[in-house]
Amino acid sequence: MTAMAERAERFVELHRRGCFIVPNPWDRGSAVLLAGQGFQALASSSAGHAFALGLPDGGLGRERTIAHVRDLAQATALPLTADLENGFGDDPQDCADTVRAAAEAGVVGGSIEDATGRADDPIYPFDAAVARVRAAVRAARALPHPFVLTARAENLLWGRPDLDDTIRRLQAFAEAGADVLYAPGLKTAEQVERVVRAVAPRPVNVVMGLAGGTLTRAELERLGVRRISVGSSLARAAYAALLKAGEEMNGPGSFGYAAGLPGLGAFNQMFR
Repeated sequence: MTAMAERAERFVELHRRGCFIVPNPWDRGSAVLLAGQGFQALASSSAGHAFALGLPDGGLGRERTIAHVRDLAQATALPLTADLENGFGDDPQDCADTVRAAAEAGVVGGSIEDATGRADDPIYPFDAAVARVRAAVRAARALPHPFVLTARAENLLWGRPDLDDTIRRLQAFAEAGADVLYAPGLKTAEQVERVVRAVAPRPVNVVMGLAGGTLTRAELERLGVRRISVGSSLARAAYAALLKAGEEMNGPGSFGYAAGLPGLGAFNQMFR
């Protein structure tokens, strides 16, 4: 078995065993640190990647995204699933091409969303959204190793709080062959439970770290969730700490932010 196939099989097996957290690093350093903490898989974050480049989320394109996930995949021996946004194009073939490119970059899973990226028309029509997932699934199944295809229904992130339509889309994505279903923006136990039951036995990913999300891993596991990601929240936490330190230096001119930080030697050891 090749190293790639072995990573892929490990990632598939994680979804069978129960609930696990897949944190979202935003660069090689954060990937290495998270791997050193014992996590079993990692996920990329389009927003975290954009922030690291000094840009807002969205618009980085396929080429830069694939280069980024290749870098993350090479940083550790853990399986990596990638935020592939909307496949970087409206056509179903764009989704298929993006899945193939991600797999060639060393990724063993990826998500395709039904958000268009256009503020005036943010969600693809139902039939178009399903066709795009179907094309991504076909590309994934043609690979020489497993590729865990996650289909995302984005209504709740784009001002469309229609859980019935969200579930309808997730069910159609499951019928189209998606391995994991994901509706970012679920906040309550009742919402999560409805989604889990509606698409069972397919695994559901729930993102935490968004405003209003207070459910714990234990609570999500009891609700039947198989995978928990944290989106851009780790990148935001790191940059928030930087901003706070900058405010302290630029305000009172003190450096209390450094109290309690691991020393240079400790970081050298973690990265060695």
